[in-house]
Amino acid sequence: MTAKILVFSIFAELNEQISIFVGFTKPIRTDVDSMFLDIVKGFAIGICASAPVGPIAILVIQKSLSKGHKAGFITGMGACVVDTVFSIIAIFALAAAEKLINDHRELILLAGGFVVTILGWKMSTSDPFRKLKARENSGQAISVTDFIQAVAMGLSNPGAIFVIFALFAFFGIGPLDRSDWRVAPIIISVSLGSAFYWFAVTWLLSHFRKRFRLRTILWINRLTGAIIVIIGLGLLGEGLFRIVFMGASLF
Repeated sequence: MTAKILVFSIFAELNEQISIFVGFTKPIRTDVDSMFLDIVKGFAIGICASAPVGPIAILVIQKSLSKGHKAGFITGMGACVVDTVFSIIAIFALAAAEKLINDHRELILLAGGFVVTILGWKMSTSDPFRKLKARENSGQAISVTDFIQAVAMGLSNPGAIFVIFALFAFFGIGPLDRSDWRVAPIIISVSLGSAFYWFAVTWLLSHFRKRFRLRTILWINRLTGAIIVIIGLGLLGEGLFRIVFMGASLF
């Protein structure tokens, strides 16, 4: 009888300790589940932010068709860097960034429109095959210029940052404190989502590239450049319209 009482006492004490352990680990598990969900959301934000057909997407298409997968992917990674920067702003300084953009919207539209127009003009008037042959002869298959062009075009497009802001609000990821341990995984997942999207798109485009003749790719290069010029002129026009007809101040 004493042995039974002792056994029951041991099992009761063990059950109590397990209950205490489960009680302590339940919040931890909840935090881990929440973190996993935030990572999935960040990955989805990276894909959704890259999906809209804008100046960067057109630039990536042009690079992939005229130069191949590597050049297209390097260009896409420039867009990935821009998305990462905008994601950091959305997490840490959403309100301040929105105020800055609203206060200087006209200047951003004019400067961004000018940069996009110049890049589009250079695309439409350049011969990608002459530059590609020169790089192949020198042993350099891809150029850092492709990456820099994508970064410059992304940073000069005021609409891109609003897309990131809207996606973070839609997926329910609000401003976080710098000491919050979830910040780094979310930012990394956004970058990975963007990189995955551009890798897949440029890989597909590089395979379709083999079906096009050189002359066709040259005309695609000119057409995409012209589209980017039109987008840049649209940004310039909107900025000038707000200043001339709406009485907005430039500074």
